[in-house]
Amino acid sequence: MSDPSRESAPRSTTDPSRRSLLGAALGGGAGLLLLDRRTATAAAVPRDSAIADTATWGARDPRATIDVLDHAPSKIVVHHTATPNGTDYSRAHAFALARSVQDHHMDVNGWIDTGQHFTISRGGYATEGRHNSLAAVRDGSRHVVGAHTAGQNRLAVGIENEGTYDELDPRDAQYTRLVELCARLCRRYDIAPHEIYGHRDFNATDCPGDRLHALLGRLRSDVAAEVGGDPTGVSWPLLRSGDAGDPVRVLQYLLNEHGASLTADGVYGPATESAVGDFQRSTGAVVDGLAGNQTWNQAVRERGSGDRGPAVRAVQHRLGTAVDGIFGPNTATAVRSFQADRGITTDGVVRVRTWRALLR
Repeated sequence: MSDPSRESAPRSTTDPSRRSLLGAALGGGAGLLLLDRRTATAAAVPRDSAIADTATWGARDPRATIDVLDHAPSKIVVHHTATPNGTDYSRAHAFALARSVQDHHMDVNGWIDTGQHFTISRGGYATEGRHNSLAAVRDGSRHVVGAHTAGQNRLAVGIENEGTYDELDPRDAQYTRLVELCARLCRRYDIAPHEIYGHRDFNATDCPGDRLHALLGRLRSDVAAEVGGDPTGVSWPLLRSGDAGDPVRVLQYLLNEHGASLTADGVYGPATESAVGDFQRSTGAVVDGLAGNQTWNQAVRERGSGDRGPAVRAVQHRLGTAVDGIFGPNTATAVRSFQADRGITTDGVVRVRTWRALLR
């Protein structure tokens, strides 16, 4: 039940050590001289009209092979760097920021490369973070395993936004570029706009800041205006000790999918509460034994034809089909019928909206 990436779970972006290191690096002229030590190797013109790749901003080589999966990501996670809200909006600063983040992630966190896939500066410049991320987007069917959101690194594209957004909003240029980048990712990877999240939707962190997190509804809507789809985010039920019923049973099946050994009896007793706490701990979520948004967001995985296991059993139980844990033709037909009845895209695949409907 540990995070599947080879790196450790990322630190909270409100971690004082991270804030002080990057803040010192980006806050003054002396720091920028240090950051610009690789400027001579950076190309003068970005190779991509929207995103400067790692060669353009002068990245170091990763210290190990980057994992690239043969499937597209299914969601986007928005972060902030928790660094000062500086007033240098130049491309040179954006490149210096990219180098500073990579240095921190490799030299302080001990990661193999930059953790996130892309970074957007306060000036609105977008840079590639982890190597091969831009190539994977251009391909449209591959995903680079990052190190930005514990429990989600094999599933989500991570976007860092320079600054701290607890008390103010991102600059217009930065927000506009964030919309453009999210829309590009949604188009290329067929990600639904409602699958845009903030870091705190999964992990125990303040990231991406109160104000930026509050903007996510608008971000989903603005992206949906570009690519289509319903931007309404999913809100999950809060389950706790003493609860009983089918939602609890679904939760138990999902926990078993992630390594627990629960009897799916639909009763939120001590064993279930303990399993929830263990799962929260393993995914970097708030550990409180309550199954809320973070727990559901971490536990739910897309399931479709050919899949097997406890999560498929949860779907079959709720649909009233034979519970054998095999997502075969009968299950797919039942899912499509359920989706049609609920006004969900009728594709026979159990994604986040279908999971939420199964809990009602």
